[in-house]
Amino acid sequence: MRYRDGMDVTGKVVLITGAARGIGAEVAGRLAARGARLALVGLEKDRLEEVARQTGGKAWEADVTDWDVLERVMNEAAEHFGGIDVVVANAGIAATGFVRSMDPKAFERVIEVNLLGVWRTVRTALPHLVKSRGYCLVVSSLAAIVHIPGNAAYSAAKAGCEAFADSLRAEVRHLGVDVGTAYFSWISTDMVDSADQHPVFGKLRKGMPGLAGKKYPVRDVGKAVVKGIEKRAKAIHVPGWVGALKYFRAFTPVVVDRQAVAEVAAADLEMARSDTSGLVGPGGQAAAR
Repeated sequence: MRYRDGMDVTGKVVLITGAARGIGAEVAGRLAARGARLALVGLEKDRLEEVARQTGGKAWEADVTDWDVLERVMNEAAEHFGGIDVVVANAGIAATGFVRSMDPKAFERVIEVNLLGVWRTVRTALPHLVKSRGYCLVVSSLAAIVHIPGNAAYSAAKAGCEAFADSLRAEVRHLGVDVGTAYFSWISTDMVDSADQHPVFGKLRKGMPGLAGKKYPVRDVGKAVVKGIEKRAKAIHVPGWVGALKYFRAFTPVVVDRQAVAEVAAADLEMARSDTSGLVGPGGQAAAR
């Protein structure tokens, strides 16, 4: 789970993207309680500044797909704090819809934020992480392992994040930088809760059998991420069974195909008729353009 000795986060500078709400805000609060110094990056300026006020951090409003803004933010954060020790590439959005009928702009925006935003965050942060021999956490998802109907954009982006992190890990280890990948199942955040309210996708998600459809509290993620940072972990799983599922990923398409037989045809027709695809939740609205 780790390459080198662990990291005491007290006094360490941690930059978190997508810090205005959900997982980013939860992780920020827990890291602040352990003495970390926080650079908080995201949209929704008022919420972001409130998180900064509560955690003693400093806020930078930024779109993670904007190269110039990200470079400025990384440099300003490093100058303000004297460096960057940890980057949590967490910013992400989701869109509901089936490929044949969903809003193309929404699909592509998910890829831009969730994959290209991660690449741009990491690329602009790397010079600072190399100087500090720091740690980079890329937030992927259970969606990188299990690809369900109505979630193609999100799954594609998160699978890309996993692959990106795997390659990056091998590239920068000799520079003293460790890279972790986070895999979360359905977490009770505004994004997932909003998706659950969708008249078609919500039924599909909540109808998933057993643990596959269960939602987990965001505090579970906060605890796991802080522990993972302290261990400079290669992988973080919430809940723990997600890690075990990775060993059986070759079989997940078979399970999804079988589960989808009874539900997808009607859902596809309803999606095509109703024009209900698009970005979900407050974060999705903030990222829309």
